[in-house]
Amino acid sequence: MTTARIGADGVRCVLFDVGGVLVELGGIQPMLGWMRNRTDAEGLWRAWLHSAAVREFERGRLDIETFAQRVVDEFALTVDAATFLEAFAAWPKGPLPGAHDLLRRIRPGLIRATLSNSNAAHWSRVMTEMDFERHFDHHFASHLIDRIKPDREAFEYVAQCIGIAPREILFVDDNRINVDGARAVGLQAHLCAGPDAVHRVLDGLGLLT
Repeated sequence: MTTARIGADGVRCVLFDVGGVLVELGGIQPMLGWMRNRTDAEGLWRAWLHSAAVREFERGRLDIETFAQRVVDEFALTVDAATFLEAFAAWPKGPLPGAHDLLRRIRPGLIRATLSNSNAAHWSRVMTEMDFERHFDHHFASHLIDRIKPDREAFEYVAQCIGIAPREILFVDDNRINVDGARAVGLQAHLCAGPDAVHRVLDGLGLLT
């Protein structure tokens, strides 16, 4: 079992979503435009998280060309698959202001991990180019673990691999559906869009130096 200092409310691990919490994501406005604004940003994210094509791709079960064509068809985009793919590759724009400083301030002894719905096209950029890999003890990327948020099995897998109880994990995500999924498994979960929101939660619990 992983040895870790116990923080406020019994927290032993801080588990981060990546996109929208630590990394700025683009792509929303172009997607909405290509959908002729049939929905808003919240509706798009809800549809994205439930999309069969997205779920298969982000579990590593679908090649990127097939994924692109299925997204164009499923979301009735006004562009072709090649245009969508070119834009999709640039969705992760860079670290959000304060992200690296926040991670450096997490109290020593706490386990730090990520649980991200991601894919091979984005993951290496986030970990290497944006320099996030070094800040964490564990990474759980959906396309590498064949599990995806908000499914129950994704959160259970993280707890099992780390070797702690779900209630000992503090999870932060910028999508309500993922927060609700984590809470259903017993994680302490908070809706946080960006480092400032995460800072307020962690500071309030005494989890920062």
